[in-house]
Amino acid sequence: MPQRTDLFLTALAPAIWGSSYIVTTQMLPQDMPLTVAMLRALPAGLILLAWTRVFPPMGWYGRVFILGALNFSIFWAMLFVAAYRLPGGLAATLGAVQPLLVLLLARFALGREMNALGIAAALAGLVGVALLVLGPNVAADPVGILAALAGAASMAAGTVLTRKWQPPVSALSFTAWQLAAGGLLLLPFSLMLEPALPRLTATNIAGFAWLGLIGAALTYFLWFRGIAKFGPATVTAFGFLSPLTAVLLGWALLGQVMTPVQGIGAAIVLASVWMGQRAGRSATEISHKSGITV
Repeated sequence: MPQRTDLFLTALAPAIWGSSYIVTTQMLPQDMPLTVAMLRALPAGLILLAWTRVFPPMGWYGRVFILGALNFSIFWAMLFVAAYRLPGGLAATLGAVQPLLVLLLARFALGREMNALGIAAALAGLVGVALLVLGPNVAADPVGILAALAGAASMAAGTVLTRKWQPPVSALSFTAWQLAAGGLLLLPFSLMLEPALPRLTATNIAGFAWLGLIGAALTYFLWFRGIAKFGPATVTAFGFLSPLTAVLLGWALLGQVMTPVQGIGAAIVLASVWMGQRAGRSATEISHKSGITV
């Protein structure tokens, strides 16, 4: 498959993640973050396991549960805490530090070179997201801020370790393992800390199906596949597409206003994505020439 097609498919994952906010707020039961996160991960993971029929070797279960926790359990839990305690714009802006964290962690965990273009792309993306989603009246809740930063750090660590720990199986099987592990870790907390689900409507079921089958199973398969092919530094810049998609969907479907400042932010986000994947591929070439495995 041509490299541009692979890059497009990888970018498609965070673009689809941008639909999570509108689906969650418009189609799902409210105030049940852990239950929603569990139902997004566990059924999708079990369906993929039934499809692939490939289970982790005994020596891999520890790594699989660590990755499941970082990429799903902790990340999604912190994401929902931040969403409930902070304005959406501030939560998205704080979460946009993830590419910078990925570059730093990849330097130490993978021996990946940090170049000026990659750092500039991450900083530009952070500015673009701030212009895109950050409003003038921002209430800063300390717990919400810590949760947003913890979620970004969790996903960054999961992205880097997903590249470092590559099992000899397909990306689909690797995705199934992590989704199932993340869902299982969330299950007891959702049962203990949240009330039982109300009777689901057709809209609720459609929302869960979208988040689980498309927003989790398909997108994380594409995301983990992209990490394996290009490395974390190349794909992490695509994460800026998530808040961009969320803003565009709000404008198209909910009648929200798109301001000129947001238009500038969107242009900066797109430029940072282009810069980031260029920088990541350049770093990969340098690392390969140096004999470093990334």
